[in-house]
Amino acid sequence: MAFNTFQLQAPAKINLFLHITGKRDDGYHLLQSLMVFVDVGDTLEFAPHDSLFLDVDGPFAGDMPAPSENLIYKAAGLLAAEYKTTMRGRVRLTKNLPVASGIAGGSSDSAVAMRGFVKLWGLPEEHERMQRLAQRLGADVPACFIGKPVWAEGIGEKMTRLPEMPQMHFVLANPMVATPTPEVFRRFNSKYSPAIQFSGRRKSMHEWIADLKLYRNDLTDAASEVTPEIKQVLRALAETPNCHFARLSGSGATCFGVYDNADAAMAAVNKLKQLHPGWWISPANLLR
Repeated sequence: MAFNTFQLQAPAKINLFLHITGKRDDGYHLLQSLMVFVDVGDTLEFAPHDSLFLDVDGPFAGDMPAPSENLIYKAAGLLAAEYKTTMRGRVRLTKNLPVASGIAGGSSDSAVAMRGFVKLWGLPEEHERMQRLAQRLGADVPACFIGKPVWAEGIGEKMTRLPEMPQMHFVLANPMVATPTPEVFRRFNSKYSPAIQFSGRRKSMHEWIADLKLYRNDLTDAASEVTPEIKQVLRALAETPNCHFARLSGSGATCFGVYDNADAAMAAVNKLKQLHPGWWISPANLLR
């Protein structure tokens, strides 16, 4: 790797819970969600170049849209217009996360791309300005730009950092069926959840888990209509030993189980891979 080439990690996002609390006049749903990030994700490598090139490799490269439609290009265009500079650089995206899977792979890629272009182009690191640009790329992108646990409200743009979470261990499982977010929201017809207050003031992992069990993902039924396999994934996770609870992340189809430690999570991964070799399955640890 050349000296002036650098890599950044784009971590997967998990919605530990997701409540839909209403709908705005413009059609966007209002939500409350605890979003966290894990040590599984895509990799972006940046290198200098006179113009902008995007190369994609990795296990899910074939599922990506054309490079010009990629959110990384859109992030570059927004930054270049904002700072009146030229889009340039060679970016290699290693796509390790399934596409359209409810764990913000594309949103995380674009958020991390913004960080990478800021460094590559020698731009000032202006957090508030970057957050405004991130909102224009998608509802999850501002949280992905932070990349640490956040309490999100509104349409996802109102965020509060949660700095005191204990380590948590997960298993992610996806049946390898793309689940488009707009279709899931179109089918959502459940009652809205009442708004809650969430302080994040809990001490041990077990206190967190006990509280998280009280919440839910309000999109589960709608996502299961779009992708019926989600019910099978949730059931398979819940049946693994030492799984505290299993839940859908975002609009799906990725689901997650919560475990006491990395060994228990890895045991669940091994069991699930034997039973469901066609699924994408991965252990994951909280990024704090």
